[in-house]
Amino acid sequence: MRLNSLYLQLLLPFVIVSGACAQQLPADSGVTLFKKDSSFSKLFKGTKKYECTIASVVVPAAMLGYGLATFEYGPLRNLDHSTKNEIMEDNSRFHTKIDNYTRYAPALSVYALNAMGIHGAHNFRDRTIILGMSSLIMMGTVGGVKTMSHRQRPDGSTFNSFPSGHTATSFMGAEFMRQEYKDVSPWYGVYGYAVATATGVLRMYNNRHWLSDVVAGAGLGILSTKAAYWVFPKMEKAFAKKDGKERKYSMHPIAMPTYNPDTRSVGVSVVFFPGN
Repeated sequence: MRLNSLYLQLLLPFVIVSGACAQQLPADSGVTLFKKDSSFSKLFKGTKKYECTIASVVVPAAMLGYGLATFEYGPLRNLDHSTKNEIMEDNSRFHTKIDNYTRYAPALSVYALNAMGIHGAHNFRDRTIILGMSSLIMMGTVGGVKTMSHRQRPDGSTFNSFPSGHTATSFMGAEFMRQEYKDVSPWYGVYGYAVATATGVLRMYNNRHWLSDVVAGAGLGILSTKAAYWVFPKMEKAFAKKDGKERKYSMHPIAMPTYNPDTRSVGVSVVFFPGN
């Protein structure tokens, strides 16, 4: 029963995104949720279209599937142990705290670039809402799955190893950066994913996570951001008049409690939603 619940919760972001991609999807193209010159898009200056295709979720979904498979397929779980042994053989005393900071680097870089005048796809309001939704999806899923999976960390410290929250956070930010700057230069996305990959590797070198924890965390982070980019224009559309007439907007903060299982700390995420 616990394993079935684990599957359902871990696959939630994938279900959201794949469901979006499957809705009336033409065989030869992606679904476009924004028309560039529509009257609706003019009400939200700085908002770009987001194309969702089944192909775009195959890799992160496969990463999630790999992580889940280690709970039932022995050879994959054995790979976790052999990878750990290989790393620890020559790096048993390795320890760094830099991964506590690099996990936030891709997302923070988006705001730094905008501050320097290198603008991405969305304005400050829109990208902050998207990042907030991504974080809520990711943190909610990671926290629940960590509790249900009850996997011991490789260092034997706690039983909340699967999936890696640090890696999920970093890859969530990397996909966020890629989406914001893919029309400016692909190298911004390369940078984000390089930092995210380094974060995942450091989690293994610090003996805090198994290989499958990191792989599943990466897939979960990517899917969380993709889900947020799909939900965001839907949410905006709900606040727009059907006749396309201009409408004034103000921002309404909604506070949502969060829990970080790595640090056992409780916090609050504040997401701003448009309203009258």
